[in-house]
Amino acid sequence: MSLSYLAAAGSAGAAELELQGRRLVVSGTLDGSKVKAFTELLSSGTVRTVVFEDSFGGTAEAAGAYADAIRESGVQTEVRGHCMAACAYAFLAGKTHRFGHGLQVNGILVPVATRPTAAELAVRWRGEEARKTLADFTPAPGATDAARPLEATAPAPKDNWQPDHGVLFTASPTLFGRIYNTYYCDGTQGRDFSKCERLSDADPYKLGVLTE
Repeated sequence: MSLSYLAAAGSAGAAELELQGRRLVVSGTLDGSKVKAFTELLSSGTVRTVVFEDSFGGTAEAAGAYADAIRESGVQTEVRGHCMAACAYAFLAGKTHRFGHGLQVNGILVPVATRPTAAELAVRWRGEEARKTLADFTPAPGATDAARPLEATAPAPKDNWQPDHGVLFTASPTLFGRIYNTYYCDGTQGRDFSKCERLSDADPYKLGVLTE
């Protein structure tokens, strides 16, 4: 299976939450509209696993809010289908994080400000490092443009947030099990992920992107 399936998927609407027993299914764009409801559900203690299903786009601020709620509640995370941009950072905040079973293609696209080196790939998706990477996209608390006149020529953190620019991790079903691949997408590919560059020696389990 090529990346055409990912390319064919369209963008989703605003975030939707559906509680299925002890699993909370999250779909749509993580735009912040459901952050309060999401946090309250996780705080109730009834949710064991957050399942992200075909979630595209979202802001760095929303990613941080969802990730904080997941981290503080200690729930597991799972991806079923596609988990792009904000969704990917929220996914990485889980106590454990995995791809869902089934015949669907699973993929997450983790935005990055710059192309990661081989050394950065090996560490930046684990725990606190993933949190630091996300922080690169969000202004420090209390920071304002007026307070940083000498940095006016530097891009604001939020300006580095490009949902289609990042590292793409995929799992494709075959007759012999799942095949895992990792790609670097520079943002010019749009939804045609077949244009992304395949990265060698970037197994998502070894990198800590998937933990089980």
